Amino acid sequence: MDIFGQAVTVTTALFLILALLLALSFEFVNGFHDTANAVATVIYTHTLKPVPAVILSGCLNLLGVLTSVGTVAYSIVALLPVELVMNVGSGAGFAMVFALLISAIIWNVGTWYLGLPASSSHTLIGSIIGVGLANALLAGKPFSDGVNWPQVQSVFLALIISPLLGFFGSAILLLIVKALVKRPDLYESPAPGQTPPLWIRCLLVLTCSGVSFSHGSNDGQKGMGLIMLIVIGILPAAFALNMDTSTADIAKIVAHSQKVSAIFAKHASGNVLTDDQASKELTAFLSTTGKLDPNTFDALVIKTNDLTSGLTNVSGFSTLTTKERVAIRTDAYLVGESISKLDKKKLLAGKEDKTATKFEKKDLEPVTKYIPVWVKVAVAFALGLGTMIGWKRIVVTVGEKIGKTHLTYAQGASAELVTMLTIGGATAFGLPASTTHVLSSGIAGTMAANGSGLQTQTLRNILLAWVLTLPVCITLGALIFSGALYVVLHVFGAR
Repeated sequence: MDIFGQAVTVTTALFLILALLLALSFEFVNGFHDTANAVATVIYTHTLKPVPAVILSGCLNLLGVLTSVGTVAYSIVALLPVELVMNVGSGAGFAMVFALLISAIIWNVGTWYLGLPASSSHTLIGSIIGVGLANALLAGKPFSDGVNWPQVQSVFLALIISPLLGFFGSAILLLIVKALVKRPDLYESPAPGQTPPLWIRCLLVLTCSGVSFSHGSNDGQKGMGLIMLIVIGILPAAFALNMDTSTADIAKIVAHSQKVSAIFAKHASGNVLTDDQASKELTAFLSTTGKLDPNTFDALVIKTNDLTSGLTNVSGFSTLTTKERVAIRTDAYLVGESISKLDKKKLLAGKEDKTATKFEKKDLEPVTKYIPVWVKVAVAFALGLGTMIGWKRIVVTVGEKIGKTHLTYAQGASAELVTMLTIGGATAFGLPASTTHVLSSGIAGTMAANGSGLQTQTLRNILLAWVLTLPVCITLGALIFSGALYVVLHVFGAR
């Protein structure tokens, strides 16, 4: 069977189809939660009817997904165990993909059914941690090697801070608006069946559009990263490298690889390693939070030299064999991620050395961290479809059950504006953020600032769902990974 120009077995094709369906199902369910939040304010202020509101949100999500560059997508992938990322086409790699997607979908559907705004970001990250810990346990490794903990720390920091920004930012913005804008109609609850004045409608449509666009540019990337992980592992001939990379860009990689090889050689111990030993050395370096190994720089010298020799006089990646493309991707991934870790740990001294290695990383990222247009369109379609089908349960909670009074125009606009800016800022830094958490917190913040009162039972249920998301998804991810690994290895015979 031929897929994207690569021959695969029927079993592999079935695994590919199932994995892609699961990834798109995750984004479909994501639309139940996160995208539904974006339309809550325009629906509950009678600015737009549900159908046009959902269509508008879907279109802006599509635009956000299409204009995203993939930084958030690959920040999620960076949480996964390095050996599984590099061998996602293996049995363990299949088990990893199935486990983290199935566990995330189970929790998202359960919280949606109960009408609780839960974070798809927390859900997916919890599942990834569970898979990583289970993989480390089954391989006889310490838990510290199971997950990229420094990356987890950065992601968690963003996920913890963003709801606080939503709550306090929305509350402060509402108070500022009330002090500066003396329009009583802006602070009134919508009359039943009556649309707000045109200028208020325009304001709310604008903020809804902004939240939808920001959501697409951030949350939409999570599914894109997983889809790329799947197709790269199963169809490396077509997706291991960005086939649109120009001859000039390839020449820059060669030139910078030569420079950084000399830099790494200054720190090397002089030990002679085979190419396979170098790969294992860098994989171990990226998988642990421990100190730098004496052989790490020796391994980096080998891998940068491999990039130089493998790409010298290459006009385009289409001229390389599948085996050569996989080798170049492995080398580029290991070198790029190692440079990031060396930089974070301040293990490179000298301004010139740091500048050269950063240029190398900058050259390598577009080659391995890219998102094809068809992936973006598929994810955007799944998000939009999920919103259209599952929006109502979450919208009712956000619009009716957080505050004791009906949402006013100013409250809706304040919460959405702060959400839009917070999510947009997180995207700019390549960090995932939860639209659900930020907007729900923002609505609560405006209710508190307005003296409207909060429905403590609803808030208690939402907080309980937030607190339980990580431990439940970690457990689900670990258990499903263990079961899926047994199935793909012993039933289907995948290796």
